[in-house]
Amino acid sequence: MKTLYLECKMGAAGDMLMAALYELLDESQRKAFLHTMNGLGLPGVEVAPVAAKTSGIAGTHMRVTVHGQEEHAHDHEYHHHATPGCIGELIGGLPLPQAVKDRARQVYDAIAQAEAQAHGCDVGDVHFHEVGALDAVADVVGVCYAMYLLDPDLVTASPVHVGSGTVRCAHGMMPVPAPATANLLKGIPTYSGDVQGELCTPTGAALLKTFVQSFGPIGAFGGMETEKIGYGIGTKEFPQQANCVRAFWGEEEPRERGDIVELVCNIDDMTPEALAFACSRLLEAGALDVYTTPGTMKKGRPGWVLSVLCDPDWEQELARQIFTHTSTNGLRTRLSEKLYLNPGIRQVQTQWGPVRVKVAEGFGVTHAKPEFEDVAALAREHGLPYQTVFENTIQHLEEK
Repeated sequence: MKTLYLECKMGAAGDMLMAALYELLDESQRKAFLHTMNGLGLPGVEVAPVAAKTSGIAGTHMRVTVHGQEEHAHDHEYHHHATPGCIGELIGGLPLPQAVKDRARQVYDAIAQAEAQAHGCDVGDVHFHEVGALDAVADVVGVCYAMYLLDPDLVTASPVHVGSGTVRCAHGMMPVPAPATANLLKGIPTYSGDVQGELCTPTGAALLKTFVQSFGPIGAFGGMETEKIGYGIGTKEFPQQANCVRAFWGEEEPRERGDIVELVCNIDDMTPEALAFACSRLLEAGALDVYTTPGTMKKGRPGWVLSVLCDPDWEQELARQIFTHTSTNGLRTRLSEKLYLNPGIRQVQTQWGPVRVKVAEGFGVTHAKPEFEDVAALAREHGLPYQTVFENTIQHLEEK
């Protein structure tokens, strides 16, 4: 199956993702992409690919300008009125395939939900600032259109580097990741490091949340034969490493079995808070699953059995992370064969809007589960019970 893998070792931003995907397009698709993006009718907006380098690596920087100026030179009158409804109307009027517009609105719906949670207000009262500017709209639409042209069967990604320190935004100085970005990254494995600054923007986080079906090592679902690699280069230079998003494109042969490593240890001298923190860090470091089981340890002490599942290639790194974040001095490792259903994603159009549905197939069995965030967003927007939207989604799925 056609697979796209996004490597986010320096986070993700809309222009970087768009540039990486642009590099994966063939020549005719690139011409169509630029013709369409520069014919959207967004006032003063121009999109142009520029050859760029970071730490000696050649790639593309997608230069999005508004009236000739790149980034932060926003149309202030438009900026002031950038509400979810305004953005929705703007996207709805663009000369793009309906599927692209639906995805772009889904990205902004996710941002609106995250902003509302961060500021303690209703979704309808959210005012987009940086992400409501015209260049950000072009970034979102551009990524959605590039995805439409590529049409991958599966989209996966690495854990996301968010950066560290603080970032200045419309509300003043904020910790990294900013509150809305942190809300968007819930359920996504992330990590911080020595790099100062905001590496994952709200737009980047919302795009990952919308398109990526699973996070982990490349080829986790069957081994990937890479055909193309796209490099989307950011505007800033960092001394620590190359500032780019890498997009791998190739064939991943779905399989129903594979190897998995289980790392296990007994712990009886950590507080629940410290152990919970360790578990979250292990997931951020690339573990496929982390869980604890209560048990009775030596000398009758109550404790926990910590179990960590990972890809065999990640065994040494996860062992190092366990020793770093827990008090254990020893581990048991077990290589097992794993049987599983092949994951996928579908989109169902309900009467209130689109809902993504996670599907898993194999062994003559199909499981389907509507994406919680999509169902919850439509339920909030239309004042409906969660179960009403959930059941309606299942009904539409069965009718397809």
